[in-house]
Amino acid sequence: MAFSRQWADAGNERAQAIEFWIDFFAVFGITNRRVVSFEHAVKKHGGGQGFIDLFWPGQMLVEHKSRGRPLEPAYDQAMDYFPGIAERDLPHTLVVCDFARFRVIDLEARRTWDFALADLHRHVRLFGFIAGYKAQEIRPQDPVNIRAAERMGRLHDALRKSGYTGHALEVLLVRLLFCLFADDTAIFPAQGLRAFIDERTATDGSDLGARLAQLFQVLNTPEDQRSRNLDDQLAAFPYVNGRLFEETLPIADFDAASREALLDASALDWSAISPAIFGSLFQSIMDAKARRNLGAHYTSEENILKLIQPLFLDELRSEFARVRSNRNRLFDFHKKLRHLSFLDPACGCGNFLVISYRELRLLELEVLRAAAELQGHAGQRSVDVHSLIGVNVDQFFGIEIEEFPAQIAQVALWLVDHQMNLRVSEEFGQYFARIPLVTSPHIVHGNALTIDWNEVLPATRCSYVLGNPPFVGHQWRTQEQMADMARIWGTEGRFGRLDYVTCWHRRTVEYLRGNTATNAALVSTNSICQGEQVATLWGWMLANGTHIHFAHRTFAWTNEARGKAAVHCVIIGFGLEDRPGKVIYEYENVKGDPHAIQASHINPYLVDAPDVLLPSRTETPPGLPQLRKGSQPTDGGHLIFTEAEKTEFLTREPNAQAWIRPYIGGEELINGNGRWCLWLKGAAPAQLRAMPLVMERVQRVAETRRKSPTKSVVEFAAYPTLFTQDRQPDAQYLAIPEVSSETRQYIPIGFLWPHVIASNQLQIAVGASALHFGVVSSSMYNAWLRLVGGRMKSDIRHSPAIYNNFPWPFSLPEAAADLAAAVQSAQAAIESAAQAVLDARAQFPGSSLADLYDPLTMPPALLKAHQKLDAAVDKAYQLAGGPRSYKNDAERVAFLFTLYQRITSLLPAAAAKPGSRRRRAARDSA
Repeated sequence: MAFSRQWADAGNERAQAIEFWIDFFAVFGITNRRVVSFEHAVKKHGGGQGFIDLFWPGQMLVEHKSRGRPLEPAYDQAMDYFPGIAERDLPHTLVVCDFARFRVIDLEARRTWDFALADLHRHVRLFGFIAGYKAQEIRPQDPVNIRAAERMGRLHDALRKSGYTGHALEVLLVRLLFCLFADDTAIFPAQGLRAFIDERTATDGSDLGARLAQLFQVLNTPEDQRSRNLDDQLAAFPYVNGRLFEETLPIADFDAASREALLDASALDWSAISPAIFGSLFQSIMDAKARRNLGAHYTSEENILKLIQPLFLDELRSEFARVRSNRNRLFDFHKKLRHLSFLDPACGCGNFLVISYRELRLLELEVLRAAAELQGHAGQRSVDVHSLIGVNVDQFFGIEIEEFPAQIAQVALWLVDHQMNLRVSEEFGQYFARIPLVTSPHIVHGNALTIDWNEVLPATRCSYVLGNPPFVGHQWRTQEQMADMARIWGTEGRFGRLDYVTCWHRRTVEYLRGNTATNAALVSTNSICQGEQVATLWGWMLANGTHIHFAHRTFAWTNEARGKAAVHCVIIGFGLEDRPGKVIYEYENVKGDPHAIQASHINPYLVDAPDVLLPSRTETPPGLPQLRKGSQPTDGGHLIFTEAEKTEFLTREPNAQAWIRPYIGGEELINGNGRWCLWLKGAAPAQLRAMPLVMERVQRVAETRRKSPTKSVVEFAAYPTLFTQDRQPDAQYLAIPEVSSETRQYIPIGFLWPHVIASNQLQIAVGASALHFGVVSSSMYNAWLRLVGGRMKSDIRHSPAIYNNFPWPFSLPEAAADLAAAVQSAQAAIESAAQAVLDARAQFPGSSLADLYDPLTMPPALLKAHQKLDAAVDKAYQLAGGPRSYKNDAERVAFLFTLYQRITSLLPAAAAKPGSRRRRAARDSA
């Protein structure tokens, strides 16, 4: 307002414009005339020479006229300068002015504001960028994150090409990351780094390495200890501390190209960077392969919030809502926020810590607003914010096995700290910054599976353990990871089959023993809650007092960057103390949003049901047909034909026609793509000798088997005409594919005749009836399968153990004894409905099971037949105490677990597998 009054009568461009803009910049605390240039020479559109009245590269261009002159020609004149400006120097803001009037054009947002000089104070935020303020939201998927990582990647490549590599290169890049961010967020003088490089280093880059080393030394030296002869431009940089610039690095050899790469990086607006994801992007520039898929591997903010909200944020916000109107309780709540501590024992680039810290700071900001309202300061700017901000980065602890991500994690926390400080500054009208860096996050470079977490953060001080440890299946582990597994789980039993991520589950439980009030949440591969891993891992976890507090059931862990990566994950929140208010987050679509379901208890399969651990049961329950794998050739492919190969072979060897059979696996059963096999069982030697091409193939089978590393296969080289595992039925059999798409509501199954050879990719049951077909085809069985079965990627994987553990509707002895007539009626209803399903399929003889069970193409007649079958099966379960209806699969499986518990409690002690497994797990832990 004082500036507006001072210049209210000015009007002569030639005599007063430069002084006008010098005073204008002083309004924002900028007194260094190096920031902008006046009468900046540039080539105009068309090739003529022009002079920009005021130019701040990468920020602002001003065209100034005398009072009363029209602004439109001034705007056109300014636009003529743009073709002559280097791309990295293009401004985001264009201003035309005649002293009395301003026209401000935001070139990125394509918005224009016109106002009088007297109203400048009402529009001052348009110029907030001059002082380092950016009135914008930090968006994780903002393309600037990708562009910034790509430009840092070019700089990385240029330096590495010069021979500057290893630890020194990593530290230099981390320092430059901090400096580029500081240049755009008021830590440094506005565009101080960019101006320093542009103005104080040679264009060939020959002295840039030395000048950066000098800058780092200045940043590491308190102002009162610096040389009196220090250049003014260097002296303007603040003391940073935090040990970020402490280490003396070898001086890097830049050239013109690497200098240009650094200037290009400095031209971006680094205030818009999201520290939560940029760290992962930044790390990927070190790997050429990862950079080709840049943006595919960072953890999205949305997914991080799925973990931290139920772990601690929702509860803190609820508590804040309860205390916000009580001054004393609000004060205590604020103190509580300062004393929380967080440990991520596999922190990577720190994204979980960064988002947790940001959310804690945002909550603290709400606390300060509420306190100001209670004290009558709402809307006023008299609060001493410096003494009120309590939450700090030293509440955050991490362990990371790689050095470079560990360095990035520490800097990322400082960056988000400063972003939050700018939010506070804007909120309360006072500049607030924590420079020099007095406090630091505690990021330890080391293997979390070999060091004592208490040395990083004593369990007695820890509030929450959180993170996303690495997933590695047993077949993909390195030697070091195998050693970690043996150290954590031992080498006996089935612990070696666990995923690598489970090492963090065990270490977390052991850590929580030091403070049972601490809660934890980890992202994991969904395989730890499916199939064979459940009993092994959770037998130990439950025996050691673990309670599941909340869980996100299987969902796709994705991000919005190009080259998306997706894995199928669960999030499990747990602790050693039970607590009410348990929640299961259910996903109808693994790529969609969840809905929360209140639960009284969450079991290891992430269902509201008792803690039942299903064994890898090989015995079939009495009264049921045995389910087993089909036959396995182990033949090197020499006994198997495609349709085209079979036709060509029979043209040359017609005598083989009698020995070729249909060969069906899961793929062929579902999609109808036929294969064939040589089934030479019972072939006489003379018959074989009469078929030379068959003999050639038999010879190749023998050779293949002799080369096998498996002893039993080598021994079977003596029987090259036979499959190594012959389980082919001599009667009609039920066939179930081993793998089926997750998109199907019902797994496609069917009956096959004995002349059709079932491959080992099918599971088969000889003697199965329409009753068995009906139950296995029902929604009840399919819900069980989706929950307890393993997965191949996202596809559903069936196994005999799923079938053997399934609680059939007529499994209870009392059902057979006391309700015989009702049981017979229910069985007949299921058989009738099952036959109706088969009849509905038969109406479409040209369609494969894939066609029939695709949700988009499933015939209405087949869908209705399945719905009637579901009703018949559900009614049969009512005889065992089941409800009349189910809202979803989770309710079905919850009932099935209860029924399973009842059935197994009636078995002899030796057959009570889950309990014995749990006792063994407890013994192993002891």
